[in-house]
Amino acid sequence: MMPPKRLKLGVNIDHVATVRQARGTDYPSPLEAADGCARAGADNITAHLREDRRHIGDADVYALKAWGKLPLNLEMAIAPEIVRIALDLRPPEACLVPERREELTTEGGLDVKTHRAALGDTIPALQEAGIRVSLFVEPDPVQLDTAAELGVPCVELHTGTYCRVPAAEQEHKRLIEAARHAHALGLQVNAGHGIHLDNIGGILHIPHLDTLNIGHSIVARAILVGMETAVREMLERLRAYGEGQAS
Repeated sequence: MMPPKRLKLGVNIDHVATVRQARGTDYPSPLEAADGCARAGADNITAHLREDRRHIGDADVYALKAWGKLPLNLEMAIAPEIVRIALDLRPPEACLVPERREELTTEGGLDVKTHRAALGDTIPALQEAGIRVSLFVEPDPVQLDTAAELGVPCVELHTGTYCRVPAAEQEHKRLIEAARHAHALGLQVNAGHGIHLDNIGGILHIPHLDTLNIGHSIVARAILVGMETAVREMLERLRAYGEGQAS
């Protein structure tokens, strides 16, 4: 029997910038935080360039791309301005997400079916620029089928609903079934949102996962123990992936 595949960790550093923006200073530095993630063994850095620039700014994403020690996964809405920046920046990866200005954080997955026409224009443009595109989606077969039809190689399953109530058996079942469905469609399966050290146990029972993208909880933990330690703690938990999991 082959050993289980290593589950990769992407670290979202948005909330390092949130602390910086709270006082309008030039610290703490998202780039310095990314460097700590790299030293700890993270696999990529995620940053969400929002339309209102509430945390990560244009200079941050260009600096992270130029830094280059870890691949940059740019989270982005399909807003024309942000698409133009992505096409200029050319990060290795971009994850298309929904975005509302009044939300505190991304609330739910992108409705791929409703926005199919806009995505049908945006996805090819990004791919032609050499950007690997993923879609942040709910664990729903219709959304996954549409994602596959749009020609993306990867989806990121929204785990926020499950993580708010980690004993929610039905939502956990949806995530497991969605991961199997996406895998059967030939899609790489990532997951993220709301994951922390106390609820990750259930996430580790979702089959076919390639990468977990985790941000707020790691940055919050880093305030107390430092970025490298916070990332290493999460990586240690990820090592259990595949043990006793249903295929």
